[in-house]
Amino acid sequence: MGIGTTLSLEGAEFRYPASDRSTLRGAELEIRAGEWVAILGPNGSGKSTLLKLFNALLAPTQGICFVDGLDTRDEANVEKIRARVAMVFQNPEDQIVAAVVEEDTAFGPENLGLKSEEIRARVKEALTATGLWELRKRQVSSLSGGQKQRLALAGALAVQPGCLLLDEAMSMLDPQARSEFMRLIENARARGLTIVEVTHRLDEIIGADRVVLLEEGRVAWSGGSDEFLSQSSEKLRAMNLRKPKISVLRDELAARGLIPPATRAEVSCIKDALCR
Repeated sequence: MGIGTTLSLEGAEFRYPASDRSTLRGAELEIRAGEWVAILGPNGSGKSTLLKLFNALLAPTQGICFVDGLDTRDEANVEKIRARVAMVFQNPEDQIVAAVVEEDTAFGPENLGLKSEEIRARVKEALTATGLWELRKRQVSSLSGGQKQRLALAGALAVQPGCLLLDEAMSMLDPQARSEFMRLIENARARGLTIVEVTHRLDEIIGADRVVLLEEGRVAWSGGSDEFLSQSSEKLRAMNLRKPKISVLRDELAARGLIPPATRAEVSCIKDALCR
């Protein structure tokens, strides 16, 4: 896997041609190598546009976007950026291009111009990591929704990027598939990849290093996931967000003096605090 990638926006703005207003308006954000950042915000706040800037799918209409110091506005940098940053979309059908599992996983490495031996090695590594190696000869059409999303992730991992961009990549998965996908993301993060995840589910941000809240195309808040989740359920509901059950449990136990208020909202941390 690649080494974590740094990302930054400096006064970044973007306006779609058919729109009379900018989706991003002077956004300022820096993401460190190896950091897991969760992006939250209401519809239209610029979350997906931000990811597309980081992947050089879009270029800022004003301001600058850097990927490992490479200016995304420079077309000469696009190929280098795409080798560093891979994206997984909400609907895997939007990025699956081949009929057979292993052929689809090989698509990214082939576009990088790698030798056949290297492509085969990357495909095996990515499919093994996502639990799809035994299904490598299967038709993509025969896969379940969760398997297709894992295939989309395998295709991204096969590029061996330094950063994974997740655009609500778990929103269409059932609870078991979501848990499996989250484990794969945690494994990628443990290997040093930078993770930038757009989501509306607060149970997905518990493991994140930082939460960034976008409002009207600007960064309205940035801080730790525990700090964000420590807000009252009523305040989160006002943002159309629901506090995870594990956070509600942590708050209740802390309010009763059974665990320290600073206990992380994770099962293992709460269990250890209770045992102590």
